[in-house]
This record gives sequence, C-alpha cells and structure tokens, in this order.
Amino acid sequence: MARYIILDTETTGTGDLDRIIQLGYMVLGAKEVEVQNEFFSCDVPISFGAMEVHGITPDMLEGKSTCKESKSYKRLQELNTNDNYLIIHNAPFDIGMLEKEGFKTQMKVIDTLRVAKHILPDEEAHRLQYFRYKMGIYKEEQKEADALGITIKAHDAIGDVLVLKLLLSRLKEAVMKQFPSQNPVDKMADLTATPILVKSFNFGKYKGKTLQEVAAIDAAYLRWMLSGMENLDSDMRYSINTVLGI
Repeated sequence: MARYIILDTETTGTGDLDRIIQLGYMVLGAKEVEVQNEFFSCDVPISFGAMEVHGITPDMLEGKSTCKESKSYKRLQELNTNDNYLIIHNAPFDIGMLEKEGFKTQMKVIDTLRVAKHILPDEEAHRLQYFRYKMGIYKEEQKEADALGITIKAHDAIGDVLVLKLLLSRLKEAVMKQFPSQNPVDKMADLTATPILVKSFNFGKYKGKTLQEVAAIDAAYLRWMLSGMENLDSDMRYSINTVLGI
C-alpha cells in the first residue's frame, strides 16, 4: 500500500552551507496518521533572518541529535521507496536540504506549489500561508491539530505540514474537476514534472506585461534573456520559447 509523506523542514538559513534543524512530516495511507517532528543540533549557526521566520533559537537545539542520527530521519529512510509519495510545498528547497544529509529520494514527488501554479494560475500568490487564509484553512486547522496532538505555529515544520495536509485536499478536488478521467494523485505528480507556462513578468522593466505583449514589442529582449541570463528560471525559459515559437 502506498504511503503519502507530507513533509516540511526548518533550516539555519537558505544558503549553500545551511542545514536542517527541524524535520516534520505526516505519513498517510494507513488507518492512523503517523506524525514525526524533531529538532536537531547543527554545526552551522542559525542566521538571525532564519530565527525571525521560524523562531528556533540555539538553546532549543542543545542536547539534540544531528539530523542523520535522529529517529525521524531513519524512519524517512525506511519510507523511501518508489511506491510512496513525497509531498512538499516548494519541493526543491526541502529535497535539496535533505540531500545534504545524504538522503536521495526514491519516492514520487508532488510539489504542491507547482500543482497550485498549474491549477490556480490566476491567484495573486501561491505561498502556503496565502492559501491558508484564502481557502479558509485556518478555520479548520485547530480541530485537525487537536486530533493529531500538534501545536499550530506558522513557519514551524509540523505546523506547516498540517496546513499542507488540508491544502492537499483542496488541490486534489481542483485536479479532479479539471481532469475528471485521471487519477488525481498521479496527475499531481505529473503536474509537478510539467513546465509551467508563465503568463506575465513580475520583475524587470516589463513587470506587469504579458510575455505575449513583450514578444510583440521587444522580442529581442526575450531572446537576450534566453542567451544572456544563465540563472533564468526553467519555467520562464520554457514560456519564452513557447511565445517565440522556438
């Protein structure tokens, strides 16, 4: 039977050297929901910017095991088979952090951020906390938290996992409406791997204009982006190629 692992991490920061200091996840698919939530010690100091976001301070990590030595990490390794699904909001970040701990996912990945961008392209934002309020998830989460013994706290790994569990149900319903003949879980995994067609610029001199408009008035700029911007987002690259007919 497939297991569905809804996961989030909190870290010392977002740089190349930063590491995981909290791992939270739920395992769905059996009769009871399994909850894992641990804090870890780490040689990398927590940045003040990270503390501002998640509120984890060095004293909270004193005496804790490292991530790789922890019960939750070892359990995640046990679950790491291609029969299971790993569900994360903005999966590349958390998977990248797990890879620093030696974790190489064998699970099928569902990135709810990418799914939301495909299914709900006209939303003004696709952040987890945005959907928490926009979809009224905050009205339901306390009941869910009480049932699972979870304390709700924004930007806390297990707190965000609870919100993500409720968001996943909403996205599943939306996928079923748009793709009624397809298995919604498999479709979400497929959408995760499918390029997103970006409609408009949210940065630069053409901020607010659609790619189609810019292609009509300044196609050379789009071609320059393709050749001159080494760190160009893969979805934007795909979208520019599409509007230019490349």
